[in-house]
Amino acid sequence: MSPISRRTLVLGGLAATGAGVLPAIPTATARSSVIAASAAVPYPFQLGVASGEPDASSVVLWTRLAPSPTNADGQGGMANADVTVDWQVSTTDTFSTLVASGTVTAQYAAAHSVHVVAGGLSPDSDYFYRFRAQGHISPVGRTRTTPAVGAAGRDLLMAFTSCSHYEEGYFTVYRRMAEENPGLILHLGDYIYEYGATTGRPRLHLGTEIVSLADYRRRYAQYKTDPDLQAAHAAAPWIVVPDDHEVENNYAGMVRENNTPALTTAQWTARRSAAYQAYYENMPLRPAQVNSGNSIQLYRRLRWGSLATFHMLDTRQYRNDQACGDGWQLCSDADLASRSLPGNPQETWLLDGLNQHLGTWDIIGQQVFFARRFNSTGASMDSWDGYRASRARIQQGWVDRGTRNPVVLTGDVHRAWANDLKADYNNANSATIGSELVTSSVTSSGDGDGSTTVPDVGTNPWLKFYNNRRGYVRATVSPTELRADFRNVAKVSEHGAAATTVKSFVIQEGRPGLQAV
Repeated sequence: MSPISRRTLVLGGLAATGAGVLPAIPTATARSSVIAASAAVPYPFQLGVASGEPDASSVVLWTRLAPSPTNADGQGGMANADVTVDWQVSTTDTFSTLVASGTVTAQYAAAHSVHVVAGGLSPDSDYFYRFRAQGHISPVGRTRTTPAVGAAGRDLLMAFTSCSHYEEGYFTVYRRMAEENPGLILHLGDYIYEYGATTGRPRLHLGTEIVSLADYRRRYAQYKTDPDLQAAHAAAPWIVVPDDHEVENNYAGMVRENNTPALTTAQWTARRSAAYQAYYENMPLRPAQVNSGNSIQLYRRLRWGSLATFHMLDTRQYRNDQACGDGWQLCSDADLASRSLPGNPQETWLLDGLNQHLGTWDIIGQQVFFARRFNSTGASMDSWDGYRASRARIQQGWVDRGTRNPVVLTGDVHRAWANDLKADYNNANSATIGSELVTSSVTSSGDGDGSTTVPDVGTNPWLKFYNNRRGYVRATVSPTELRADFRNVAKVSEHGAAATTVKSFVIQEGRPGLQAV
């Protein structure tokens, strides 16, 4: 993508009001009305802009009107009325020529969130976009489309991360990702955390643990006022999947981790529904992903021309409850064939997609640790180690279908890992059949100690890399290789740390497994 400009790399709450940014106003009367509206109505674009879900001819454009974002009612200071919002797409950040434009209604019932599917765009192309509402102009965002079906297009520079706990540090990682000028950003879960405020941390959540729709809307607004998060959203289109904290820690389907806070079954169901609604309202998702009561369709496939296919999984909504509890256990129930982490329909959907061989790389974006990691005390029952038959079906499934380049992308564990995936984890000499890249977190778990000693490598020799700092993975995808650079920052307890590359690996096309570079 073209280098990012200061106009695109927005600071939180910055109104794009320069002469080169304001749209042409055709008459003096119209100009006067815009000025009057701007003076009378507070700036509504405090949460920035975002784009996502690109394909070869369209992309989703997002914003949410909220002049007072953190009001306790979750409505961001907006009145109980729908609002007309104009949107524009251009090939330049001055918007001298428009390639697409239109009007949409920001509804009070949807917290004045906007999801525009901007169509009629050219494949493998860069664009800029903005909104206008209530006499104000939004910050400018940058986005891009995917290559056409059958075309590899340009090499793809993407970045991915997860786990951004507002209280545990500053979102410097998001700023550093934006500065990479990526063509795509993936967020692999825990975009928000549900907990109430905890004293003594670098920053504090507003309010107690979130339960209601108003609570969830306010929490997203608090996160989205962060200027570094706004910069990352404005820099590139995003593909997102949630993990557990977007609802509640370690939930599994309709089963809670515990009854804290105490809720009846009806209250828990309402909480989950509210969380899904707020997730859709605050993410740049297509209408196909809109929540429907107590469910939301989040597993989906996105094609990046013939270069890659992204299979995005939902590993919370359909899983069986964790075996033997949620913690680290020795548990034979984890081997039961009846147990599935994504749920049997999603397993079938994934394998059907892998069987289509739509791109050089089949990239599985998901949330929890995939490779086996055992020690003398057991394994994590919340990860794929707690659903071993499910993992085996998926791995054997891609082998049986001749999936040439499967790569699993993972979040959740707040540390960076790089793992080979084995045909038989009981035999370290068995074939390597894929690779797993695990991103660290944006802030969760704090600064970290910088350790690179791989835990439990003696019993799990396929674990190739580990780092306990906060950060992200920068991946360059080409028809011949996928290069992964593990990037971290020294501190998140203080704002503004530089990003450095700790380790790099290459996966060669047609040769599963990690090669250090």
